[in-house]
Amino acid sequence: MPPVQLHPLAQALALLAASGFLTQAQAQATRPAAAASAPASAASTPARSGPRQVPAATPAQLEKVEVSGTASDTEQRRGSTAAKIVISREEIERFGDSSVSEVLKRLPGVTTGGRPGRGGDVRMRGMGGGYTQLLVNGERMPPGFSLDNLPPDQLERIEVMRAPTAEYGARAVAGTINIVLKEALKKTLNEVRAGVGIEAGRVSPNASWTRNNKLGDKGAYTLTVSLNRSNRWDDADTRTRWYDLASGAQVLDQHETGYSLEQREGVNVNARLQIPLAEGESLTLMPFMILSRGSNEAGRTLVQTGTATEQPYASYSSTGDGTFKLLRGNAQWQKRLSAGTRLEARGGLGTGRFSSQGLRREFDSAGTQTRSVDDSTRNRENNWSLNAKVSHQLETEHSLVGGLELESSRRLQGRTTLQNGLPILTEFGDDLSASSRRVAGYVQDEWNPSKQISAYAGLRWEGIKTSSDSASYQARNTSHVLTPLLHGVWKPDEKSRNQIRSSLTRSYKAASLQELIARPSISQRFPTGGNEIGSPDRAGNPNLKPELATGIELAYEHYLSKGGLLSANLFHRRISDLIRNVVSLEDVSWSAQKRWVSRPQNVGNATTQGLELEAKFRLDEMMDDALPVQLRANLSLFDSKVDQVPGPNNRLEGQPKGTANFGADYKLRGLPLSLGASINITPAYKLRLSDISSSSVGSKVVADAFVLWFVDAGTQLRFSANNLAPRDYLTTSSLINDTQRQDNESANRSHINWGLRLEMKL
Repeated sequence: MPPVQLHPLAQALALLAASGFLTQAQAQATRPAAAASAPASAASTPARSGPRQVPAATPAQLEKVEVSGTASDTEQRRGSTAAKIVISREEIERFGDSSVSEVLKRLPGVTTGGRPGRGGDVRMRGMGGGYTQLLVNGERMPPGFSLDNLPPDQLERIEVMRAPTAEYGARAVAGTINIVLKEALKKTLNEVRAGVGIEAGRVSPNASWTRNNKLGDKGAYTLTVSLNRSNRWDDADTRTRWYDLASGAQVLDQHETGYSLEQREGVNVNARLQIPLAEGESLTLMPFMILSRGSNEAGRTLVQTGTATEQPYASYSSTGDGTFKLLRGNAQWQKRLSAGTRLEARGGLGTGRFSSQGLRREFDSAGTQTRSVDDSTRNRENNWSLNAKVSHQLETEHSLVGGLELESSRRLQGRTTLQNGLPILTEFGDDLSASSRRVAGYVQDEWNPSKQISAYAGLRWEGIKTSSDSASYQARNTSHVLTPLLHGVWKPDEKSRNQIRSSLTRSYKAASLQELIARPSISQRFPTGGNEIGSPDRAGNPNLKPELATGIELAYEHYLSKGGLLSANLFHRRISDLIRNVVSLEDVSWSAQKRWVSRPQNVGNATTQGLELEAKFRLDEMMDDALPVQLRANLSLFDSKVDQVPGPNNRLEGQPKGTANFGADYKLRGLPLSLGASINITPAYKLRLSDISSSSVGSKVVADAFVLWFVDAGTQLRFSANNLAPRDYLTTSSLINDTQRQDNESANRSHINWGLRLEMKL
């Protein structure tokens, strides 16, 4: 796949942005919906017409009819000044996915790490490592939280923003994914769902209950409770070979095989309570809870040929368990100060607990235990946030918004590591205190210079201060970033279904708290003496600077008459102070011998760019007399270059060259059945990470299908099959030191995941 060259695009974007933002108003127009400035809760509020009187059977009796409606996903996308993709609840549920990341993999430009059919870390534009901003109800979640902690039953919709906005934040080099949980009452609902998934012969049940209702004239509420249990078995097959650089001869071969079993169960509760106050004033309470616990066990056998290094073990077994608890309460108060002015305040308190206990025992070829490692961790995090925003609509078609955000979190971590019953790393202490404080302020203006132009200008300042303290060291890091943001939409004709988007933005990626903390983590394979370049210790770097990115985008969108869409989007990012893990041989305090240590460092600059194509429509929109089959397809091509790394393949870590999705579904005529299928393709790719390391990832092809049976008006049965053509997930890596090259190959099997779910409205 040839690289996508976008450098000439910079000039075109600058010209388009200038023409869109500087054109003088020629005619006044009604302002379209501007989702970039609307909060997550407000964006979903149905547009209601006022009560209208209808003639009744007798003049003495009049019936009141209330008509309500909500803009479709396509119309929300079309009306937003900043580029936004909205994924509805219908799309979220379509394939009966067991995780949110499996839902996201079908979106244009989104990839996931890990085995096929298993979800994994979510990456927009192939960029991992924190480049994608992940929000839940517009808020960042604490460390330890994963999107896969959320069952899809909890979701109302998913919003994908390709470029940053002042309100949602600029920590979005690749983009932002906002998960909106079940919202306030749209209609009375009492729904129960119960399902089961089967993978590799192991059963994973789940159930949920959703209740929406009014509280008379005192408000409305929504309550969703989900229960889930997962049961996963995995095979492991890893081979590592060492070669002498001078002669090319193989000097060592290690082949490790084994299994792992993970079991997890959890409960999720999400609620919203809307309370009307005085005229034009309301209060919304939003409690949210995740409780999860799990256990795991694994076993490995290592066969070694050659004597270049001492065999670390012949086999090992490990067991572990852990718990995750997240409690958060949010409140949102809104008040209309005047006809065009609204004040909104949000506040939240949260607490999280994470604990884990693991025991690893190693044996020699005779079955005698040679080493044991007992590692226990206890994390407690408390956080609070306070946001205030004022919106003002001017008669000149300007919509002004200003806001202030405060956020604070404090983590207390206790860790005990025992080797053969004795503590190690005692000089660093078992207890660690870390805190993070964030202050942000922003202003933005959205306006319509004419009926054909919508524009957005924003400015955001954000400062982050982190600190960590233990018995032997203190670390401090302070960063602040000013980010200007410009977006524009131009319609060639006032009534046209075509429009062109442009964006010129600045965004950034702050170092995570874990990257800043200097406490080391010792290699499991070589805990004492010297280690090897392929099994380094890991440590943080308190001197990291944030990565900064200047981005430009240009998109063309064509909206079809029956709700379909054709679009093409070009993007380009120039990144400075790129953070990457660097492995080097160091003198360390925890060993008398030099050790290989992996630390994050600011290594230089990088460029990434790409093309995203998308089409979704009904077949009868394109062909007369065709069946109303819903078709969806997207193709994304990525390219990047890290300046300080020699080529070829010196791209951003974890970024493939592209991804593609194709899908279709159809509701049968005359039968209460809907069926559909999709295929997700991520081709194999190679990466050059530094002058001494490289890696490769095999192709991923994931085929899914579903059949939905409408039993009656309130009952439906959904049968799904995910990863229908399972294949091994192959990864390789290569490292070179002064005298040897180490090649590592790993093959991980994947399986079909069968699902059956009953959905009933009571």
